[in-house]
Amino acid sequence: MLAAFAFIVVFAALSQVFIPKYQGAVIEGNFTEEYYRDPTWHELLIIGNCESYENISTMKLWEDFGITSYIRGNANQLVSQSYYLLMEALEREQPKAVLFNVQAMTVESQDTEEYNRMVFDGMNWSRYKWEGIRASAMEGEEMIEYLFPLLRYHSRWQDLEKEDFLYAVKEKPLTSFNGYYLRADVRPAGEFPRERRKEDYTFPEENYRYLDLIRQACEDRGIPLILMKAPSLYPEWADPYERQILIYAAEHGLTYWNLLADADKVGLDMSRDTYDEGLHLNVYGAEKVSAYLGPVLKEQFGLSDYRQDPETASYYNQRLAAYKEEKARQEAEFAEFGYIKRLAGEI
Repeated sequence: MLAAFAFIVVFAALSQVFIPKYQGAVIEGNFTEEYYRDPTWHELLIIGNCESYENISTMKLWEDFGITSYIRGNANQLVSQSYYLLMEALEREQPKAVLFNVQAMTVESQDTEEYNRMVFDGMNWSRYKWEGIRASAMEGEEMIEYLFPLLRYHSRWQDLEKEDFLYAVKEKPLTSFNGYYLRADVRPAGEFPRERRKEDYTFPEENYRYLDLIRQACEDRGIPLILMKAPSLYPEWADPYERQILIYAAEHGLTYWNLLADADKVGLDMSRDTYDEGLHLNVYGAEKVSAYLGPVLKEQFGLSDYRQDPETASYYNQRLAAYKEEKARQEAEFAEFGYIKRLAGEI
């Protein structure tokens, strides 16, 4: 018995060491786990792929409007994964609105196991994690390797770094701001390769099924569901995609915002408001989107201003200060390499 207990302890400890810590260039692997470390509740939950966590600044929503929000998004997050993350969140809190980024409707299946791992490794165990893994697992992925991560990551022994040992026993620093991924570098939009024309632009049936489940979960709780297309220039948001979302929104009485079509109203300038040539917005673009959405969220959906609530404001203002510090740090770093030009009137 004692030997078995010792084996379990060692196995668990090694698992914590070998699991990737995502403290380098790829920090997105932390986003799922960081949700549990937020002690506040959120009137707005945002779900979706990278177009959700890179195009809306949660801290701008707080600073200007007192809106409490969180983005439960990951790289290449599937519609099914957004559903399971949402359902888990709805067990913990009751938002006033849920916003779903619709670009994920175009994605039929996962590209790589790494994207699945970014979604699920940091997720607390529950039936939603179990069902989510089963729904999106790629060929060759085994549930036992999620239950016992060491079975999957044991080959990392040659790549282990100091942070792997440090954060096996110590809590990692927060890398997002309520799920928002801050980037302050500037790379103007350029020309994208022409996408191959598809024979069929119909969204996969599985995505419609999970969108229906998201909608039904919101309806059952009296929560408005908002559909949104972020103002990303690539991959192409083809007209057939737009028509399908317009039809779905009309059939179910949902609000739909196409910020790609409304980029001028938002005030976006893709020569300055993107960090990767138009695929995603940088912090300046994301702040413009948030400044545009804030009044609509308050007026149409009744989101409250919590800036005068001492407990909520205490936490959010700490995160806002960290946000501004990180923004300034990146500005200084990227300016040194010529990515940000501080000419009169810029940024």
